[in-house]
Amino acid sequence: MEKVVAGIVKFQQSAYEDRKALFAELANGQSPEVLFITCADSRIDPGLITQSEPGDLFVCRNAGNIVPPHSKSTSGETASIEYAVAVLGVKHVVVCGHSDCGAMKGALNPDALTDLPDVHDWIEHSRSAVAAVKARKGHAGIDDLDDVIEENVLMQLKHLETHPAVAARIAAGDISLHGWVYSIESGDVKAYDEDRGAFVPATERYESLIAASSAAA
Repeated sequence: MEKVVAGIVKFQQSAYEDRKALFAELANGQSPEVLFITCADSRIDPGLITQSEPGDLFVCRNAGNIVPPHSKSTSGETASIEYAVAVLGVKHVVVCGHSDCGAMKGALNPDALTDLPDVHDWIEHSRSAVAAVKARKGHAGIDDLDDVIEENVLMQLKHLETHPAVAARIAAGDISLHGWVYSIESGDVKAYDEDRGAFVPATERYESLIAASSAAA
């Protein structure tokens, strides 16, 4: 806790001062371009991974970067997605999984969650990812964790499309969905390429965007 409190002091004395004009602007509202849905894992820092500034990302975090299918039962995740898409008007939604995901380990071994009933029920939203990997490979164990992590991202993207606000924007053609997986050890980010039906390096998937950004710099 000492490190966290010391961080507040450092932020106020340096990081805040360096961005004082930005925070003054943000004090009057926000207009993020991206809704970033990722895991609550402490090793994941969306701002660091994307080198984003405050105000750039509307972030939703939970165990397993899960998006529950839309239902009559409102959750914080559902409400946040609706707000980001329908009110803030984000143009992109990223579902970002990560390596060594504990939630996906739980999905692979739900019996280990007996003493964690709420976690067990939450991870049920990823059960279809395990089933898909098992159907494709004939097995789904801890050695298949990376495949389940990727499949889970794709499943959550499908769940996103069940949300009315998202479905409406997709029909209008003014929002894009992205599936990513971040490697904690290497820092690599893979992005799903629909044309190839596979996760590829983000630098490859977004080559044209990177080139345009470099040209504008």
